[in-house]
Amino acid sequence: MRNIRLAPAAEKDIEGILAWSDRRFGETVRLRYEALLVQSLLDLSEDSQRVGVELRTELGTGIYSYHLRFSRDRVEKTIGRIQKPRHFLLFRAAKDGALEVGRVLHDSMELSKHLPPEYHPDDSDE
Repeated sequence: MRNIRLAPAAEKDIEGILAWSDRRFGETVRLRYEALLVQSLLDLSEDSQRVGVELRTELGTGIYSYHLRFSRDRVEKTIGRIQKPRHFLLFRAAKDGALEVGRVLHDSMELSKHLPPEYHPDDSDE
């Protein structure tokens, strides 16, 4: 199992997603989305090349995405499931072997406009 590190931007993304879910759909849906986010991170920590992980060469070297829908069926049934999750994790491997999640973005966003500064090619850790 690999360690997962959330960049400050990813933490802020998650806070915003959960706050929006709570305002728009209520606490139950927020808790379901939170469980889905946690499950997605756990799934990546267990296998960073699992089904659903995509190498995003158009964004830079060593940058990957993972859509939350690939972890949807792994959330405990008693919590309930998000039927159509709309977010993905943008991540890369750090020099120490950890996975760094740089952003958690809505799947309608233009990725290149929301890359964390440290993901730009001239700042790459790869």
